[in-house]
Amino acid sequence: MQDHEFLQQYLLGERNFNGANLARINLIGAALAEISLVAATLTEANLPFAYLASATLSRANLTQANLSQAFLRCVDLRFVKLGTGNLTAADLTKADLRGAFLAKATLRGGQLSGANLAGANLRQADLEGSNLCAADLRDSNLRSTNLAKANLSWANLTHARLNDTLLQGTVFNGTQFCEAYLDGLDLSGADLSSVDLSQARFRNSNLRQANLEGANLRNAELRLTILAQVNLRATNLSGADLRSTNLDEAILERALYTETTLFPEGFDPAAHGAYLIDDEVAVA
Repeated sequence: MQDHEFLQQYLLGERNFNGANLARINLIGAALAEISLVAATLTEANLPFAYLASATLSRANLTQANLSQAFLRCVDLRFVKLGTGNLTAADLTKADLRGAFLAKATLRGGQLSGANLAGANLRQADLEGSNLCAADLRDSNLRSTNLAKANLSWANLTHARLNDTLLQGTVFNGTQFCEAYLDGLDLSGADLSSVDLSQARFRNSNLRQANLEGANLRNAELRLTILAQVNLRATNLSGADLRSTNLDEAILERALYTETTLFPEGFDPAAHGAYLIDDEVAVA
């Protein structure tokens, strides 16, 4: 379908373009509120600055499409294909992106607060400086993703995979990383205070000088992780596996541990100000 034909139909009141072939269509700045593009083909479509309020694009193919600075608030993008797409500075506030394929997509400076990205594939995507406050990222694939300087405050990353993800300068206020995979990360100097890291897995990660005061590391695995000069004050370490970690100059004052907590050989947590508690208390 040609650009002018499509726009003419829309201006005449047509809203249902489900399954339409709109590959490489040029719609710069087009106002397309309430349009339905379910399972439509929009590969390499040019839609920068487009206004798509209340649109439905579930299962659409937007591979390599340009949606930079587009307005996509509350849009239905479930299971959409946006691999290598350009969503730079797009407004995806509260958008539904469950199961979306966004591998290698560019979302720099994007607004994704409150967005639902559960189960989304964001592998090697660029989200530097994006706002993901209160976003749902449960079970998402964030391997080798760039999240530097992003805002992950109150985001839910339960069971997410963040192996080798870039997190320099990222904000983590109230972030949930329960059961997340956090291998190969550089979190040196990061502020992870009061963050939920229960049952998370850190392997070969760097937490040197990180602030984990008040964090929940219950049953977390931190083997082969650098914890030198880390702040573990008042942290819950019950059942955590800290074997083969580097705890040089780490602060453990008022940290809680149990008989099932595993420390490096020869390390005495009580001598560093940590408190031994019963497993039953730790679970409660």
